Amino acid sequence: MDHPYIVSHKDYCGGSPVIKGTKFPVRSIVNYVLRQGISPEEMVREFSHLTLAQVYDALSYYYDHKETIDREIQENSEEKLRPEKAG
Repeated sequence: MDHPYIVSHKDYCGGSPVIKGTKFPVRSIVNYVLRQGISPEEMVREFSHLTLAQVYDALSYYYDHKETIDREIQENSEEKLRPEKAG
């Protein structure tokens, strides 16, 4: 399935899919909309550089790649909880 607003580049977010023309990860859209209950319309108001079409395409991409994005969300949550190692 084609997702015109979603791209992946190894130089952005470790290769995670992002909104085209931004560094805004799909996993962040999923977190805000599906986990925190923020509507797509609220997302566009809060993040004025995003369009409603981009937000909905990110959600569509998520449902097409649910296991991968869920794993990214889990991995990023675990990284934030791990204490940093002293240098």
